[in-house]
Amino acid sequence: MNFKSIFTFLMTLSLCVSCVKSTKTKNDKVFQTIDLQLQGMVDETSDSNRLPRCTNEDGSLRMVRASDWTSGFFPGVLWLQYQYTQEDKWKTLAQGYTSRLEKQQFNTRTHDVGFMMYCSYGTGYRLAPSPEYKEILLNTANSLMTRYNPQVKCIRSWDHNKDKWDFPVIIDNMMNLELLFWATEVSGDSSYYEVAMNHALTTLANHFRPDNSCYHVVAYNPETGAVEKKNTHQGYAHESVWSRGQAWAIYGYTLSYRASGDERFLAQAEKVAHFMMNHPKLPEDKIPYWDLDDPTIPQAPRDASAAAVISSALYELALYSDEDHKAEYKAFADEILSSLSSPAYLAEVGSNNHFLLKHSVGNMPKADEVDEPIIYADYYFMEALLRQADFENGTLLKKLK
Repeated sequence: MNFKSIFTFLMTLSLCVSCVKSTKTKNDKVFQTIDLQLQGMVDETSDSNRLPRCTNEDGSLRMVRASDWTSGFFPGVLWLQYQYTQEDKWKTLAQGYTSRLEKQQFNTRTHDVGFMMYCSYGTGYRLAPSPEYKEILLNTANSLMTRYNPQVKCIRSWDHNKDKWDFPVIIDNMMNLELLFWATEVSGDSSYYEVAMNHALTTLANHFRPDNSCYHVVAYNPETGAVEKKNTHQGYAHESVWSRGQAWAIYGYTLSYRASGDERFLAQAEKVAHFMMNHPKLPEDKIPYWDLDDPTIPQAPRDASAAAVISSALYELALYSDEDHKAEYKAFADEILSSLSSPAYLAEVGSNNHFLLKHSVGNMPKADEVDEPIIYADYYFMEALLRQADFENGTLLKKLK
């Protein structure tokens, strides 16, 4: 090979390398931090059958049983890292941690099997479909269906606090409908779809205030379906704006619109989004206080988990909205991600018990998980980062479907 040929070869190689670099996302540095933090968490938890949930008040790592409602988020995080890297290492780790939840497919004691199994097995099925995962997810959907009451036309959320309510339904439950919509799609059995639609419509009728904010808990009479109470369990007060509840509403009605095409669901997702985006107490960095009616604002704790859920939901909501709102939702979600990716919220490598985000709030009334890292914040943060890249590449809708 002469000098001219060598020069041409090297220039071509240089251009190819440049092309490879240009395909990387603007969040590559964030994912480098994520990679190291996740490896640290794996090293910390690989010898346990439990799964990471949060940091305790004393600074220790809280690990939970597979039956805990948060159990599916860390396996889901590992699947999302596999989605980003396409490295078999992360796929293998995700499969291993996901298998810890296998018995939960038959758990009929909680509506949260949607969170637990769809964020783990469901994310795994999306990225690496298998007959085993399909069967487990369909069994889980059947378990969730046992909690449906045809008089109330809702799925029962909790079995605890029976002294407070007979049939509680929480706004969080909207997130579990994705499993049922999926089950109809893969099985052809419309009964899952009917239950999901009835739950979404009943919640739409009863959970929202005139200003489009939502209650946390609506309690029904299980015999008649009549509304008995409208309460909070994790917010500041019954009539206050619990931020994570609003986040579940935006996300839940957006996914329900995707699955059904019902314009009422799109309208509700947009109404709640506008309520939150334009709230006068929303901080400049777009990370909401845990409850927007906490009287200690601006000293009140922020909730990075609520912000992460909202940002992820807004990327999808932007797909279905008109051009003006599309740009608005995308810009707002970008601002949230910019804040969450900053040192104020994204942990340094080796710190934060290897969780990604700082400053979430789990249950303020019980003084539990207050201003601590919580695993579901990490899951929706990573999902939002990936959705941002797919939105900008024009591939998000294809991946959602």
